[in-house]
Amino acid sequence: MTGAAPLVRFSQVRKSYGAIEAVRGIDLDIGRGEFVAIMGPSGCGKTTTLRMLAGLEIPTAGTITIDGRVTNRLPAHERDTPLVWQSLALFPFLDVAQNVE
Repeated sequence: MTGAAPLVRFSQVRKSYGAIEAVRGIDLDIGRGEFVAIMGPSGCGKTTTLRMLAGLEIPTAGTITIDGRVTNRLPAHERDTPLVWQSLALFPFLDVAQNVE
């Protein structure tokens, strides 16, 4: 990233459900125009992280900033974030590597 402020910033973002820590202290800067893919094994917090970005979940700790505005408690309908629902795979007959090629 250049010296410009990030469009999206996760600063020590955590999400817990009781004793279960679903997301453990994410620090991430995403610049304007950057394309990001979040990949990992089942249960590692990918969907929870995206749900927090979209406003469908509230972080337990840390800060999510979009275009310089803290959005931790901003409802989904007040964010300028597109939203699509996930499917198991774009092409279910392909494996993960083939889906992202």
